[in-house]
Amino acid sequence: MKNALPSIVVEEISNLLPELTQLRRDLHKYPELSGQEEATARYVKAYLQRHMPARILTRLGATASGTGLAAVYEGSEEGPTLMFRADMDALPIPEQNHLPYNSLNKGVSHKCGHDGHMSMVAGLAPLLHRHPPKKGRVVLFMQPAEETGEGARALVQDPHFRELKPDYIFGLHNLPGYPLGQLVLREGTFCAASKGLRVVLTGGTAHAAEPERGISPAGALARLLQVLPALPDQLPHKELLLLTLTHAQMGEPSFGISPGQAVLQATLRANLEEEMTVLSEAVEAQIRTVAQEFGLRLALSYHEVFPVTQNNAVVSEILSRAAAAAGLSVHHKEEAFRWSEDFGHYNQLAPSGFFGLGSGTEQLNLHNASYDFPDALIPYGLKMYWALINELMGE
Repeated sequence: MKNALPSIVVEEISNLLPELTQLRRDLHKYPELSGQEEATARYVKAYLQRHMPARILTRLGATASGTGLAAVYEGSEEGPTLMFRADMDALPIPEQNHLPYNSLNKGVSHKCGHDGHMSMVAGLAPLLHRHPPKKGRVVLFMQPAEETGEGARALVQDPHFRELKPDYIFGLHNLPGYPLGQLVLREGTFCAASKGLRVVLTGGTAHAAEPERGISPAGALARLLQVLPALPDQLPHKELLLLTLTHAQMGEPSFGISPGQAVLQATLRANLEEEMTVLSEAVEAQIRTVAQEFGLRLALSYHEVFPVTQNNAVVSEILSRAAAAAGLSVHHKEEAFRWSEDFGHYNQLAPSGFFGLGSGTEQLNLHNASYDFPDALIPYGLKMYWALINELMGE
C-alpha cells in the first residue's frame, strides 16, 4: 500500500510500549478532576519536553482551568498544521481495582480512559523527535475538563490556541465492547449533543395544616415529571431526540411544612443541532406554561453543554484511508453514540475527525468503578495517529 506505515515506525511503536505503559500508569495513580489538572499537566509537560518539541504552549484554556498545553513539532517547509487532542481529566468515582498503580487521590479515578488517551498522544512525541515532519507542523495538545464540557470550549476561545491555525484536528475515545484495536467510524454525527437543564420552581411555604396559605410546587412538579419525558416523541425529528429526568427534589424532609420550592433536572440529547434547538424551545415553553398555571416563579439554566461531534465526508474518507494504512480493522457504525463529547467545539477552528478505538469485547464499561484502560491498546492509537500524519503530510 502506497501510504502504509514504514516498518521502522511500526517497530519503534512496539518498542515504546513499556515506556508509555509506565507513563499511563503514573498518570493513573494521580488523577485529577475537571478544572484541577495541575499535576497532570506538569507531568505530561515534563515528558513532552524530553522529546524536544520546537515549543510548548502552557496555561491554555483559562476559562476552564488554564491547565491545557500543546507541544509543537515544526517542519522545515510550509505545509498543513495537524493537531491531535487528548483529554486530561478524571472522574469523581472511588476506584475499586486492586492494582499496583491504583489511584492515590481518594474518590477520584481515571474511569474513562483519559490516562490512556494522554499516553497515546504523548507517545507521538518520541516518534516526531526521531522523524520530524518535513513540512507543516504537528501539534500534540492536552485538553482539560472534557467531562464537564468546558475544556474544548475554553481552548477554542483562547487566542494563543487559535493562533496555531490548524488545518485538521483529530481525537479518539476508547470503546469497551469492541475488539481490541478495531477502529469505529461514522460519517456525520459520531456522538450526540447534550445539555443539562436545571429548573427551579418557587412558590411559598406554609404550615402543613394550612397548605392553602402557601403556594406549593407539588402539582407543577408532578405534571412536569409526566409530560417532559414524552415531549421528544411529540416533535418531528429525523434522528435521536431524548429527554432523561435525572433529579427531582421538593422542599425538605418534614411533616409540618408545605414546601415552597422544587428543583427538577433533566438531560436533553439530540443527534442534530437544529433538532436540539427545537427540543430546547419546546421544553422551555412547556415548563413556562406549567409554572404560570400553578402561580410559580421560574428559573431555568443549562449546564454541561456538549455540541454534536461529527465527521464530514472529507474527514471520514481521510480516517478510512489512514485506518487502511495502519492495518486496522474498521467497523462503520450505523447509528451515532448517545453519549456526548466536547470535541465537537473544534469544528469551529478546522475540519475535525473523531473516531473510536475498541478496547476489548470483555472490557468493563466506561465509568465503571473497576474499569482500567488496557495498555495493549496504546500501539493501535499511535499507528492510527501516525497514519494520519503520513496521509496528510507525506510526500
